Amino acid sequence: MAEVYKQSFKQNYTDNVELSIYNCGNEKCAAAHTWGPGIRDHYLIHLVLSGKGTYKVNGETWHLRAGDLFLVKPSQLIVYSADAQDPWEYCWVGFNGACANKLAAQLPFTDLAPIHHARDSAVLEEAMKRIYQARGIEPQDEAAMIGWLYLFIAALMKETHESEAHTASSSSQYVLSAIKFIQFNYSHDISINDVAKNVGVSRSHLYRVFMSNVGKSPIDYLTEYRINEACNLLRSSSLSIAEVAISVGFFDQFYFSRVFKKAVGMPPSKYVASHTQPSAAEAAPSPEGEPLV
Repeated sequence: MAEVYKQSFKQNYTDNVELSIYNCGNEKCAAAHTWGPGIRDHYLIHLVLSGKGTYKVNGETWHLRAGDLFLVKPSQLIVYSADAQDPWEYCWVGFNGACANKLAAQLPFTDLAPIHHARDSAVLEEAMKRIYQARGIEPQDEAAMIGWLYLFIAALMKETHESEAHTASSSSQYVLSAIKFIQFNYSHDISINDVAKNVGVSRSHLYRVFMSNVGKSPIDYLTEYRINEACNLLRSSSLSIAEVAISVGFFDQFYFSRVFKKAVGMPPSKYVASHTQPSAAEAAPSPEGEPLV
């Protein structure tokens, strides 16, 4: 049996609240070596390099081998164990932060299947090793580690996308691509022709798949998205109506006002007033002799 070893790094403090690496490393486990039952306070991804082992979560036991990955979520009760005859070697990275949930949701793991067999484990292994090699306590070390973490996550996202491409219908993929394009570009002067061109379909085909999957046309979706964003800005910012209009992709304030009134039932000016006027209780005068509270 190969010599048992462990190389690891733990980050005790970080300035990055968006995405932070908690720990990383590589380990050749002893036979039947087990962690748990226990929970982690962060996300943890292991990549099995050789050997075998098991991962227990949510009442299920998963048998893993080289090329498999398994995801641990914060606060999940888990157990993972090396095989007694052919114990595994794995590398891992633990992370958390404000955008960790969003990133984890785009990885090829689900609650029903928290494991994934890599199509290209060499790329993933290299990225994990780079995270460990960049370790350190200086700000530049942390930045490098997070950079390699993003590349590792990007490689996993690619596998997710390739897997979905084989299972999801082409029409739903067109709709998802169109929605993403709209959400990233609604503030610009884009048309439905621009959306269709970006997705790679004709305008008429985009209309059909939108009606089938969303129940509304692409232009109605774009308009609704812009108006929703305008409402958010009118409620939460000090921008003028003209500035809000431009910010959400309307470059004619009068046209914006007409579209807004049709969608919301009142013009933007009245919408602003309805969200800035004091309530009746606040506006009512206090009875004589009683202090205002």
